[in-house]
Amino acid sequence: MEILKNYIVEEGKKFAKEYSEIENLIKKFDRIAIFRHIMPDFDALGTQFGLATWIKDNFPNKELKVFGDNHVVFTPRGLFPQTDKENDEWFNEEFLAIIVDVGDVKRIADPRFQKASFTIKLDHHPETDKVFNLNVVDTSKAAASELVVNMLLNFKGDYTFSSEAAKYFYIALTGDSGRFQYNSTTTHTFEIASFLLSTGINITAIYEKMYEKNVSDLEVTKFILNTFKVSEHGVAYYVLTEADLERLGLTCDRGKENVNIFANIKGINIWCSITEDVTEPCFRISLRSRNYTINGVASEFKGGGHAQASGCQIKDLTELPAFIKALDDLVIKGN
Repeated sequence: MEILKNYIVEEGKKFAKEYSEIENLIKKFDRIAIFRHIMPDFDALGTQFGLATWIKDNFPNKELKVFGDNHVVFTPRGLFPQTDKENDEWFNEEFLAIIVDVGDVKRIADPRFQKASFTIKLDHHPETDKVFNLNVVDTSKAAASELVVNMLLNFKGDYTFSSEAAKYFYIALTGDSGRFQYNSTTTHTFEIASFLLSTGINITAIYEKMYEKNVSDLEVTKFILNTFKVSEHGVAYYVLTEADLERLGLTCDRGKENVNIFANIKGINIWCSITEDVTEPCFRISLRSRNYTINGVASEFKGGGHAQASGCQIKDLTELPAFIKALDDLVIKGN
């Protein structure tokens, strides 16, 4: 493990100054709150609860809060604990805010992070906002958890790293790397995974909870397989309207759960889910690809993200042809 630790420390040298400052800030503040993005995924929740657990393990006397809505599936399944619910009074006293896995400040799940005495952002998305007191952003990392674990292992104090904290970080790392299949996966990704495994986590139990399905989920899969479309240049997509969601018993944030049903299908180059969100109103799009850089198209449609995994939106289905054409043009140009 010493060789592994040395490797991770070497990789973390580019943020040595920031890591040192963050370590001191965690020591300094008695009250710490951790935030993440709306409609959370494995990485957002796993990084959030992994960091919260690590801080609780090493600084048990600190008041630690985790904010954001609970996930409609992951929380009831027991994959993650309940998030904290506090009224506005809690935010009136001095506290440190740590925001993880958020590229766009508008997507932070709880706007009360703005009341913090000091704000830190830890992320792996291309940076769009610089409104925080301290930013550590590394787009070469497959997941926010990969960056955060690297940071914790570069702290100078003698800290414990429990299997409970490692479990959450591993969920995050596995989820955002597509179980280590995406192009963002690097040697460092596997080194971090190896360290997390060394804490004694049970990956079989983790995977069972991450990817467990109910019989009712088969109805959703059946619907998608009966309605999906593929463009002339291999852009596959399915649409879930509000009526579809209601009939299938889904919420909007679950619409993207089956987006990777098209992964590894010969002839499909780019794939996406398109889900109606009546609260905006808009259609939210989760976008994936194998070899094409799609975040440029995502940015044209009020979104962004990683090269092979992005998100965006269209106002209504009248904009869908233009969106699919933009992706087709990307394939024609060869990236």
